[in-house]
Amino acid sequence: MYTRCRVCGGKVGEFLDLGRQPTANGFLLPHEVNQEFTFRLAVGACADCALVQLIDEVSQEVRYHAGYRYHASGSASHRQHFEGNARRLLATELGGSDPFIVEIGCNDGVMLATVAAAGVRHLGVEPSTNVADVARSRGVRVLTEYFDAGTAAAIRAEHGPSNVIFGANTICHIAHIESLMRGVDVLLASDGVFIFEEPYLGTIVEGRAFDQIYDEHVFYFSVTSVAAMAERFGLELVDAEQISMHGGEIRYTLARAGARVPAPGVAALLADEQARRLSAPDTLEEFGRHVERVRDELVTLLRQIRADGLRVVGYGAPGKASTVTNYCRIGSDLVPFVCDSTPSKQGHLLPGSHLPVRAPEAFADPYPDYALLFAWNHAEEIMAKEQGFREAGGRWIRFVPEVRVD
Repeated sequence: MYTRCRVCGGKVGEFLDLGRQPTANGFLLPHEVNQEFTFRLAVGACADCALVQLIDEVSQEVRYHAGYRYHASGSASHRQHFEGNARRLLATELGGSDPFIVEIGCNDGVMLATVAAAGVRHLGVEPSTNVADVARSRGVRVLTEYFDAGTAAAIRAEHGPSNVIFGANTICHIAHIESLMRGVDVLLASDGVFIFEEPYLGTIVEGRAFDQIYDEHVFYFSVTSVAAMAERFGLELVDAEQISMHGGEIRYTLARAGARVPAPGVAALLADEQARRLSAPDTLEEFGRHVERVRDELVTLLRQIRADGLRVVGYGAPGKASTVTNYCRIGSDLVPFVCDSTPSKQGHLLPGSHLPVRAPEAFADPYPDYALLFAWNHAEEIMAKEQGFREAGGRWIRFVPEVRVD
């Protein structure tokens, strides 16, 4: 099956179909089950610009709304990361006279709160009113809109050009990326930078992290595809840094073409992706076959544990848990509930699979025999916190990159 690339219009060839899926952060109350939205979750790659993307998309109004339940500051490691980002920008790009920064998708203000406390002009653009209100309570100035060319023009008219446009785990969510990039062109100062951090295709494919694929992640960027996209809109990829967020991301820095000298790391990563054949059809098709094997092995393991009369509880309810539970058809017969520390998720049902989400206290009341680690990107933080589970004889089940029991 072919569709057209959202950036360049080239042919996009499908390589993985994860079946009918709900919106990954569409947590439900029991009476809402019959109203649940689903779509076909399939992914493909552009033959021309190498951009990996969803075949079908969910409208942004369905994904981002007053009931959006992801809070970026929910993890201690996330808070530290974004506070570090803010301090770094304050010491570099925002160190001049009256600088201005715009964050696309500021969520609950975890990054901009530090900028606001420093007295630097800023604006968060966040369409989900509930998390935008949390950001405002932290002293962050927020515009409750979707970022596009029109929004960017209005911001520039009121505030002037932006020295930094920033996004984290947001740019890959925006299906109308052509309008977003035109907006960056309108808003960015002549010497400004557009910095964004996103899940890395290399991590997903080579790390077998198939659960990173869900409705909010419309695009799966590589250095190759970002460089091509930047050039198409008169920009240039001037830096690309690998970071540890969400199991492995890349922080991309774009500037106006010719405005800055690209860092050596850009050419090195481009050459590395070519040598690894990261976007080649055979590489992506093998990834798809591996995902099928993981599904089969995980379900077999969970069924065996149940047959042995033992108990498994899910740990963490991130968006990617929806992909795993629905693709593998994991129901409450195999995993009776999931524990998560986000208050707005507790008392709700995981999308699609309808596993109940409970507070962390339920995990030790009593401890299960096994814990299925959905929030695997926080494994170190979680295991340090849950030493009592291990001491009680509990074992962790992981499925990225392979199914294993620790």
